[in-house]
Parts: sequence; C-alpha cells; structure tokens
Amino acid sequence: MVDITHKIITQRTATAQAIVKVGSFETIEAIKNKTVPKGDVLEVARTAGLFAVKNTSNSIPDCHPLPIEYTAIAYDIQEMEIHIEITVKTIYKTGVEVEAMHGASIVALTMYDMLKPIDKNVEISTIKLLHKKGGKSDFNKNENLDLNVAVIVSSDSVSSGKKEDKAGKIIASKLNTLGLDVSDYTIVPDEIEKLQNTVLQFCEKNKDLVIITGGTGLSPRDTTPEAIIPMLDRRIPGIEEAIRSYGQERTPYAMLSRSVVGFKGDTLIMALPGSTSGASESIDAVFPSVLHLFKIIKGFNHDKK
Repeated sequence: MVDITHKIITQRTATAQAIVKVGSFETIEAIKNKTVPKGDVLEVARTAGLFAVKNTSNSIPDCHPLPIEYTAIAYDIQEMEIHIEITVKTIYKTGVEVEAMHGASIVALTMYDMLKPIDKNVEISTIKLLHKKGGKSDFNKNENLDLNVAVIVSSDSVSSGKKEDKAGKIIASKLNTLGLDVSDYTIVPDEIEKLQNTVLQFCEKNKDLVIITGGTGLSPRDTTPEAIIPMLDRRIPGIEEAIRSYGQERTPYAMLSRSVVGFKGDTLIMALPGSTSGASESIDAVFPSVLHLFKIIKGFNHDKK
C-alpha cells in the first residue's frame, strides 16, 4: 500500500461510468415497469453500488480505507443501453476514482445478475473514469512560474562545520521535484544581524522565494522569528497555521515551532524548522498550493504594466 502520510487533506471528487447493453426492447420495458422477476433493477443495483463504494478497500488490496462523504448514482436509459454514472466525494489524503469505478462496476454486475434470467444477451461495457478533482493534479500546475529561489540554513553548528546540513538540502530537493530551481544556497550562524543582511541581499536581487530553515524553536539561540518578523511588510498567518497544524498531526512537538511566513515587497519569505523532518513536513504541508501566491503577484504586476 502506497504511503500517503505526507499528503494533505483536500476535497476529492470522482465520477465514473459503466454501460449495460441489453438484447431487446422488452428488457428495457421490464426495467422501466419494474416487472423483472428478481425485483426493481435500478433500485437494487443502486443499493449494491452504495455498498461497493464504501467497501472498495476490502476488495482491492492497495486501496486505502477512507471516509466516503457522498455518493450519487444516476441512470440514463438510451434505447437498448443503460448508462450508469456514479459520483463519489471525500475529504481525505487520496482520491476516490477507484471507489467510483468499483461502484459503477458493481451496479452494472448487479443489473447483469438480475436481467440474465430474461435476457441472455446482456453485456457490460465502458467502465471508465469520466473526471476527477482535488489533490496534486489540481494544485501542481506551476510550470510557467519560473521563480528565483534561495535557501538559507540558519545554524551555529552547521555554520561552524560541526554538523552537516540536511534540512536545507531536503528543502532544495523537494522544491526541485516541483519544478523549482534553487539558485542560491547559503549557511549563516544563528545571529539576527547576519540573517537579516542575508535576507536583504536576496530581496535586493529580486528573489521570488527565500526559505530559511533553522532558529524557529525556543532555545536562547533560536532567533529567526525575531530577525524576520520586523522585516515583513505582510505576514500570512494562514500558511503559518497550516504548517503547524500539519506538523501537529505527526508530532506533539510541532506546537513549539515558531514558523514565520510573509512578504517583503514581492519576495515571499518562509522561516521553517531546522530539523530535517520539520523542514520536510513544512514543505509537504503547504507546497505546491502556496505557489498560487506567485500567480496572484505576477498577474497583478503584469496588469499594472
């Protein structure tokens, strides 16, 4: 089973289709008039489909158990075909396309089972996903942003060579997978003035995104928030809250972190935890959706010109 613990929870929707073809118009009339010996075909099949959606993970080994928030099953009878359309919704870490297709399949199979005594030419066809929404496919459309990115590691031990940097490197690696190139990577000690000067230099170079890792805890040398907050023109509390909330679901120590996010001019500055796991989880928590900010900023600046 695929690991989805790093994913964020979003609303997911999927719609699937199945088509049942019958051998005679008499079969269609029997379905419409509810005279099929085994019962009301459309309603029995609908019930079977609802059970199937909720029990997909019990039938398909790699499907995750997930909360089904909504299921709708619709029929469209076209001459000698019954078109089944099923929509499934959830608010979870993974999508529901398999659940929708599983439900459509079972609806079609139930119809087949109920109709076979009166029609030997029943056929199931075209089980497919019509569309889905939510998750990475909707929030990872950033290929045209062409952002100028810098990563700053704020750490006494890394700066002095006593410790190897892992947090900054994993941030750069995760950004690369999103199509972002980290053009500058630098290490500074936990000193307010040096950190501020480094950030200012990157802002003067018109960096779009500056990510700082380290110094967001509560030890005497953790002064990154004290350095960054006075520099910001606009803080973005929602991103800060999302980072802490995501971390809190994974470790109770996340509440001790003081991540800071905001704009200085058009440069987005993000101060993230210095631990490897904290830095990694912070990126997972808000990327790629946070990149939508740059579409807003760049679009606004383009309109002004």
